[in-house]
Amino acid sequence: MSDLSTIWAVLLDWLAHGLLHASWWQVLLFTLVVTHITIVSITVFLHRSQAHRSLDLGPIASHFFRFWLWMTSGMVTKEWVAVHRKHHAKCETVDDPHSPVAHGLKTVLLRGSELYRAEAKVPETLKKYGHNTPDDWVERHLYTGRSALGVSLMLIIDVALFGALGLTVWAVQMLWSPIHAAGIINGLGHHWGYRNFEAADASTNISPWGLWIGGEELHNNHHTFPTSAKLSVKPFEFDIGWGYIRLLEMLGQAKVRKTAPQLKLGEMKSVADSQTLEALIANRYEMMAQYATGLRRACNEELERLKQQGAQNTERWAQMRLAQRWLHRDEQKIPAEFKASIAQACDQSPALAKLVAMREELRQLWTRTNVSGEQLVADLQAWCQRAEASGIVALQDFARTLRSARA
Repeated sequence: MSDLSTIWAVLLDWLAHGLLHASWWQVLLFTLVVTHITIVSITVFLHRSQAHRSLDLGPIASHFFRFWLWMTSGMVTKEWVAVHRKHHAKCETVDDPHSPVAHGLKTVLLRGSELYRAEAKVPETLKKYGHNTPDDWVERHLYTGRSALGVSLMLIIDVALFGALGLTVWAVQMLWSPIHAAGIINGLGHHWGYRNFEAADASTNISPWGLWIGGEELHNNHHTFPTSAKLSVKPFEFDIGWGYIRLLEMLGQAKVRKTAPQLKLGEMKSVADSQTLEALIANRYEMMAQYATGLRRACNEELERLKQQGAQNTERWAQMRLAQRWLHRDEQKIPAEFKASIAQACDQSPALAKLVAMREELRQLWTRTNVSGEQLVADLQAWCQRAEASGIVALQDFARTLRSARA
């Protein structure tokens, strides 16, 4: 009886405290660390390295991430990559596996992981978008098709370390990536936040500090430059995933293949030339973001002028406020119910009308494919001349910046 009592006492102690006898804060710290490693594995390995090929990982780092994801999420590399690549290829359409524009924000937030699993079962998706992913013996005979084994191993480890509380730790681990990646990034990242660039989709930056979800918070930046290994582009933004990539570089386990282009400015040329055109095309997103800043400034000036005229409460004031909020966006991103009012605001302001018209002319310089390079340079020179002769400060400043751009 005494031996049985001893065994029972040991069992109860293990269930209550686990092997580590960890305090509550130690359990919390462990949970935060392991879930953060999972997020880093997703953003560095699955997303940036595998899906977009923005960096190459060494064999040690690559296999560590594969093994960790097998234990903590059950994700299969080929499936995740294929679904994500299809998301970019079909973004915001009915064929997008998890777009809140197509499926509704609530659906993506609450059922994002279900949408992912459903798409991952489509053979055509895996065949078309899942190429160039790991296909070695371990992948074929262990990681693919044996996801339950990996997460079961993680359950055993958690329960062994923390006893009954390990069940909660394991549950948090299993829910971490579905909530943050499948729900928040795929949902809120296409619905709420700020936009640095007018990407063709509805992507937004949820936060300028990409800490909690490995830098994936900078989703608009990513959709603008999907093959960039670094997701932060502005001085005030921070991408912790990029920090881990640089650390892996120092350890010889990563090689960055591509980052977002950075606009370089030099001495202002007397006239735009082929290099100016090349710089404009290579940095078109950044240049158009600067153009949008000028548009907003022009709207603010119009509002100030109306204020001085005492017209704050008139219909014209309301129209200009809408223009201030939406005019810097691409036309297809402006809500249909506001377009008529914004058009009237432009009709009443020659400067705004000119800015909008010349923005579209500028866009033609990189969308026209049936025109020679020489003709495009001539068109750019004419555009700059008209901008500087317009008398509109925003246009004049932008034309000078453009003539200072370097490829």
